[in-house]
Amino acid sequence: MTTILPGSTIGFLGGGQLARMAALAARAMGFEVHVLDPDPDCPAAAIASHVVTARYDDIAAATAFARTCDVITLDIEQVATESIAAASVHAPVHPGAAPIHIIQDRGRQKAWLQQHGFPVAPFRIAHAPHEVEQAWQVLGRSIAKTTSGGYDGRGQARIRSVHDLPAASALTESATVVVEQWIELAGELSVMVARSSTGEVRTFPVSWNHHDNGVLAWAMTPAPVSDTTTEAAIALASSIAAQLGIVGLLAVELFVTMDDTLMVNELAPRPHNTFHATERACLTSQFEQQVRAVCGLPLGSTALLSAGAIVNLLGDLWPTSGEQPAWNRALEVNGVRLHLYGKKVAKPGRKMGHLSAVGPTPEAARDAVLDAFSRLLPQ
Repeated sequence: MTTILPGSTIGFLGGGQLARMAALAARAMGFEVHVLDPDPDCPAAAIASHVVTARYDDIAAATAFARTCDVITLDIEQVATESIAAASVHAPVHPGAAPIHIIQDRGRQKAWLQQHGFPVAPFRIAHAPHEVEQAWQVLGRSIAKTTSGGYDGRGQARIRSVHDLPAASALTESATVVVEQWIELAGELSVMVARSSTGEVRTFPVSWNHHDNGVLAWAMTPAPVSDTTTEAAIALASSIAAQLGIVGLLAVELFVTMDDTLMVNELAPRPHNTFHATERACLTSQFEQQVRAVCGLPLGSTALLSAGAIVNLLGDLWPTSGEQPAWNRALEVNGVRLHLYGKKVAKPGRKMGHLSAVGPTPEAARDAVLDAFSRLLPQ
């Protein structure tokens, strides 16, 4: 496998905040950065030397884009696999079309995990309202999720009783739906696996995550769980990455049940919100590791420098008058840093940035970012 050295060009299919942060790491290492995204003002555009404005299913655009790159990676898994395949004729694309085909559809993803013996909650696939009802009759309390397109709580509906069926069934009007049995949780973890084009593998310290209304609110690392749970989570995630043949990054979101059993929730073949704290807490950030992995460079150490935490900043924080939140108040908290993603329009529920902190314990880092976050709220 050819090593892609600094001075070469890395292309990103997708120019969101993940591409922006990985592009900053790539720039620091001496790489050129090109981006393809439907939005000419996407967050990564400010970092790139060349931006192609095109849909993710525009095969001709992906082909032309690939001719300008030495290696290509992803910011988002919803890139058409046909575009990935076409681009890969001219430059290596990591991850490739095969794992992306599995991951980008929740139904295929769940079925693949189940077929390969990985633990998932009981589920059914529904194409029509009556199939949603049939799934609920079998599974009981459950949650319906569209198989593609939905994230951060969008495209989901909880089914607690027969009264919730209409809202869940309505999801089938525009998409296939996964109906998944509701699991009582002790918590949620995520594991980040990096696999290089050379076959080298490293994992980051496990993250402990807290969601509000289906959207990540905060995350801290290392997760406050037993060594046994940590080792089991890392082994599970590493096995999934190997069987998928991932080159680059794979985040594996895991449920921890009340009896301390692990179940796979979802997979993400890219940098992940729950590992933004690695920029400060680890010797190598997830973003630098993505660059190293897809370029075939030696992977960096993921050792902890200290515990870390982040809290998400959603568009809801922005005053409707167009003013900025009170950043000066948040930054009064010692050790807290602000990272904004360069998005020009703040919308409710939209991830606009995050606050990060490090500390002697995960809880101390978490408390610092939550303290800073609380100072942004209306007084």
